[in-house]
Amino acid sequence: MGVKIDISMIKDKSFVVIGGGTGTFCVLSGLKKYTDKITAIVTMADSGGSAKKEKDEWGLLPSSDIRKSLIALADISSQDSLMLRKLFSYRYNQGRGIKGMSFGNLFLVALTKILGSQKDAIEKASQFLRIKGRVLPVSFENVDLVAEYEDGSVITGEHFIDEPIHNGKLRVSKLYTDPSACITKEAQEEIENCDAIIIGPGGFYTTILANLVIKGVVRSITKSKAKKIFIMNLMTEYGQTYGFTASTFISELNKYLPVDLLDYVLINSSPVPEKILKQYIKYHAQPIVNDLIDKYPFKVLEKDLISKKVIKREKGDSLKRSLIRHDSEKVVSACIKHLYPSYSGLHPERLQ
Repeated sequence: MGVKIDISMIKDKSFVVIGGGTGTFCVLSGLKKYTDKITAIVTMADSGGSAKKEKDEWGLLPSSDIRKSLIALADISSQDSLMLRKLFSYRYNQGRGIKGMSFGNLFLVALTKILGSQKDAIEKASQFLRIKGRVLPVSFENVDLVAEYEDGSVITGEHFIDEPIHNGKLRVSKLYTDPSACITKEAQEEIENCDAIIIGPGGFYTTILANLVIKGVVRSITKSKAKKIFIMNLMTEYGQTYGFTASTFISELNKYLPVDLLDYVLINSSPVPEKILKQYIKYHAQPIVNDLIDKYPFKVLEKDLISKKVIKREKGDSLKRSLIRHDSEKVVSACIKHLYPSYSGLHPERLQ
């Protein structure tokens, strides 16, 4: 039997989730069942798909990661609220100018034009969707993500790092933004004053480290007295983490965020279905092997984290997407049981 958690006690704890994309969507979707004291801090370095149109044609920062987090935290207690959530998720699959874009992105663009501010647009959309918590961009500065590789080559743009036209087996030696950018005051305050920080899962360089290279983020995490947990991805990614094992992830993470700040690292222990593995061959991706056998300053948690839901590509979506994802309930349950073991009524050693 699973360990029961006293939700009434957890709801007073505040959580910050750092990331973006489907990984953060997973965590937020599960976390909102426990508390509404949630802040999603998301990267604004996206440059593929609709993000390119938003930046190039409308002069706005990309909003896809903002949209995903808003949808994850949205109220679904009524048919009307559920329909609004579905509306924000809807992706156009026809139309020369809008094919591949989502209604939520276009809605945020329109709100920005009406209100004159993306910050105000995000806040207003949060009200419309009656979200549990807050969604904050890590920075409002217009930047490009830049990766320097081990062979000396340099790639500019999140999309070209994530979906490489270069040799995707090359390792990134340095990641930064051009120009440099600073964390917003709101994001800084949330990180420094929360009770727990959850980092990941998500594109390692294009989502997770894309946040950590923003000036002030690591400093705020360091100052925070919150418990901290890093969620390992399920699969490696060609172009980002080809051939990585769990220890490689930790070694690379340590270049940007000292891993002695972490309390836990959560990693999947269940096998990836064989039929999924066969599909991943064409993406040069493999399950991440847990080789964290050395002594680390954090505790390694191995859990079954894979969702059994079949992932279907949306019509009109031209970007590469993962074939398997984390299960939101499994991930959040594991996080809370270990971050706050006293609420489960069990000693930490019995939570293995």
